[in-house]
Amino acid sequence: MDGFPLIKIFVFEYLTGGGIDPDVAGAGSLADLSALIVEGRVMRDAIAADLRALPGIDVTIATSRFEQLDGDAQGYVRAQPGEPVTRFVARMAREHDYACIVAPECDGLLLKLHDAVGQARWLGCAKEAIRAASSKSATAACLAARSIAATPALEPDDAIAQPGRRWVVKPDDGAGGLDTYVYDDLDAARAEYEARAAAGRNPVLQEWIDGEPLSLSLICRERLARLVSINRQRIGLSDAAGSERRERIVQFDGVDVDRIDRHGPQGRALERLALRVAEAFPGLRGFAGIDVVWHPERGPVVIEVNPRPTVAYAELSRRGGRNLAAELLAAHRVPGFDGDVAPLRAVGGAAS
Repeated sequence: MDGFPLIKIFVFEYLTGGGIDPDVAGAGSLADLSALIVEGRVMRDAIAADLRALPGIDVTIATSRFEQLDGDAQGYVRAQPGEPVTRFVARMAREHDYACIVAPECDGLLLKLHDAVGQARWLGCAKEAIRAASSKSATAACLAARSIAATPALEPDDAIAQPGRRWVVKPDDGAGGLDTYVYDDLDAARAEYEARAAAGRNPVLQEWIDGEPLSLSLICRERLARLVSINRQRIGLSDAAGSERRERIVQFDGVDVDRIDRHGPQGRALERLALRVAEAFPGLRGFAGIDVVWHPERGPVVIEVNPRPTVAYAELSRRGGRNLAAELLAAHRVPGFDGDVAPLRAVGGAAS
């Protein structure tokens, strides 16, 4: 970093940075979000720690009045009383050289924060990739157009009931397993879909894919990508209390990183898939994730693309090795880090 001025980076995670007010959300909603808040804090702190370990980087972290900080609070900032979160992020971005933002895609949050920061300071995926990956139906259509196995969004009348087939209803722009339900009965799934649509909640109906739930962690650059790790997701189903439709709630209980050898037959197949998905979403930049189910007969089926850091980042950071933040900065050609990147491959599968 000799010869380069100090680089100031603002790190903002939506749930811990003031995006959620417990006094407004209510106790029930806050209880549902508590696990996501913990994950958000873990991701935020891992990214900040990796950035602080790099030479020539000065990091500021967003917090809120609901977070109790241990010891010295220097290096933390919070929104002014009554300041909207997008205005806070825009203000802080202007005071820094770059901003690293972690936020869900739901309700257009990630897109709004991208616009608040501006492309020049944005350390994340390009706007077109965020927009496409924020929609489950748009993601499926994009992948299907390139003959990549994915779960298509179905019109209720087009879905066909068959023995052993299950169905999932979830928000088209949802994050994690929030508000995601699984049904054995297609009519019950249709009824839930129609109820959500009538309420303006923009649902999506898909076939539930049986198999091993996995996630792929990538570092992406212009037409280049690297599969960092193949992770196993801990996903379970629990009965919804008091439901007359016999629905089950999808529960995400975390991720175990780097559990499948990237150089084995399954790992090589998943690397090829990751590079093809990166080619389908050319605006992916920095750290991104792909959720996949490995079906026992069909092989890997893409469930969704996450155009942002995922919870796997934190575990990968704890394991040590390469500093992923350095690769993130290199992916955005931050001065002084342009060449600090592990070998990448051309998207589509060709070596580079």
